[in-house]
Amino acid sequence: MKSASTHTAWHVHSIRLITWLMCICCSSMSFAQYSLRLEMSAAGYKEADNFFVAGNFNGWNPADTNYRLRKHEDLFILDIKNLSAGNYQFKTTGGSWDIVEVDAYGKDVSNREINLVSDSVYRYSVAGWKQVLAMPKVHTASAQVSLLDSTFFSPQLYRNKRIWIYLPEGYEKAKNKKRYPVMYMQDGQNLFDEQLSGYGEWGVDECIDSLVRNGKPPCIVVGIDAGPKRINEYKPFDDTEYGAGEGDLYIDFLANTLKPYIDKHYRTLKGKEHTYIAGSSLGGLISYYAILKRPEVFGNAGVFSPSFWIAPQLRSLTDSIGDKVSGKVFFYMGEKEGRESGWERFLNDTKQMAEELAKNSHAVIYTLIDPEGSHNEKAWRKWFAEYYTWIMSDGFNQVMRATP
Repeated sequence: MKSASTHTAWHVHSIRLITWLMCICCSSMSFAQYSLRLEMSAAGYKEADNFFVAGNFNGWNPADTNYRLRKHEDLFILDIKNLSAGNYQFKTTGGSWDIVEVDAYGKDVSNREINLVSDSVYRYSVAGWKQVLAMPKVHTASAQVSLLDSTFFSPQLYRNKRIWIYLPEGYEKAKNKKRYPVMYMQDGQNLFDEQLSGYGEWGVDECIDSLVRNGKPPCIVVGIDAGPKRINEYKPFDDTEYGAGEGDLYIDFLANTLKPYIDKHYRTLKGKEHTYIAGSSLGGLISYYAILKRPEVFGNAGVFSPSFWIAPQLRSLTDSIGDKVSGKVFFYMGEKEGRESGWERFLNDTKQMAEELAKNSHAVIYTLIDPEGSHNEKAWRKWFAEYYTWIMSDGFNQVMRATP
């Protein structure tokens, strides 16, 4: 018969063994690799056509030969191997963003999304291609928008950036000595001009024009184009999947190179209380990071659909340095961003980060959740006026009108 001490030792050993086995299983699950087969049927193709997949798994390269679909009977097929579990987005192209899938009416479609949790097959059809069905895009930027510089050099990033500037109506009047607040916005190519945007424009210029004519305060907007290093520039931290995070260098560029230039050449209000930063997706992520790291420069932020999933370290950073933030912060997220992908963390991450900032800072926070909102320019355009009206107001009371 076993003694009590022997029985206890055996019991403890068993628990340790079970715990060890569970850790091994969990570790194996966390590093599991899956395969994804894409099967596309396409309208209006010719035998000579080549189709490619561009997504967040290949840097959105529209002509990546490793992601070319192969013709097999009536389908085009691509096998992607060794993918980690997670959310993936993509579109199908004809080898460039000038030839990209559209709907049956020639309109742009949202990114396709897959929440990968096992080996999977994703079947889809493409109704048409932009160059076939879509009307040529025309320039839609208002007279208040101009190209500041197509090769504005960033010594921090050691590369050129294309910069746009919006000046409010009346700025150029000879007798106008007024100074204006400034809003720095990411993904400048999608802010003002439909022809330049890959996914539709925000309509920032027309929106502000209309709001100012109705008594809202005017503002200068500086749009910074994203380039081929967008993910790295907008990402604060290094990781194994996307490489080096250049977020600190990018913010340094905005604060120490671009802002001084704008303040020198335009009639600006230079203080942090008159300096705004905004963006969406990864642009929303870097805008939030900017007010944490440089609150003495950027006093207010518009954080639209932020990609917090790529920078989980921001939770602890908000806890440790959030008390430096004292301005106004607007968070936006669409509920469909989680539902469409099957990954609810998109919405939850934003809610939790807003709560963390509320607990640890002196900021005034406005969190807006749109039940019908998706992750695209159409959604961000819809709520830009709401954001602008609130963030630019002298007071904090904002009457919210429900949409039907």
